[in-house]
Amino acid sequence: MDEMTNSNDMSVSTAFYSDIKGIILNAQKSAVRSVNTQRVLMYWQLGERIFVEEQHGYDRAEYGAYIVKKLAKQLEAEFGSGFSVRQLEVCRQFYRLYPIANALRSQLNWSQYRLLIRIDDDHKREYYELEASNNGWTGRELERQINSLLYERLLLSNDKEAVLAVARKERTVESPTEIIKDPMVLEFLGLKREAHYYEKDIEGTIIKHMQEFLLEMGNDGFCSCFV
Repeated sequence: MDEMTNSNDMSVSTAFYSDIKGIILNAQKSAVRSVNTQRVLMYWQLGERIFVEEQHGYDRAEYGAYIVKKLAKQLEAEFGSGFSVRQLEVCRQFYRLYPIANALRSQLNWSQYRLLIRIDDDHKREYYELEASNNGWTGRELERQINSLLYERLLLSNDKEAVLAVARKERTVESPTEIIKDPMVLEFLGLKREAHYYEKDIEGTIIKHMQEFLLEMGNDGFCSCFV
């Protein structure tokens, strides 16, 4: 009796439990990724079908608005508010910006694509798409980077092709100017907002104005350099 009781009270090994837990968590993550992928594909297909249907009208703008409005009314009655006029218009725009389904990135969910769709500049959109995909940004992180004007700040010290080449992984970062993204710092160092700088220019200017540079960065900024 005592032997049976002791046997029932025994816990499984930590390694075994960790393996089992890992299997469950990986399956859950895969399921979520699958749902996100299917959702993105569904909205792309909706956009494609709406776009094709619009081409049947003589006055495409007027006919397109009519089609979307009528379609949204029927879909909302059957499937809910997730298929509003605005949502269907976004789907159509999504298809027009990303006309090749196979080019869609599985790492990005619909919320992230909605953020990308709002960007008018093709190069800017590509940059954020690549960075979000390469660095595993969440939707919130992508939105933060867009709102902080990361792309525009990078262009202050780099030309457009250099910035995109790094994002495309066609080249690696070779100069400190590629990671100095704050225009305040560039202005303080007396560097013009030109396409290319040399490492010695950055280092020389910083050394020359070291005291002012540290004061400009502040205690938090100075400490962060060594973290």
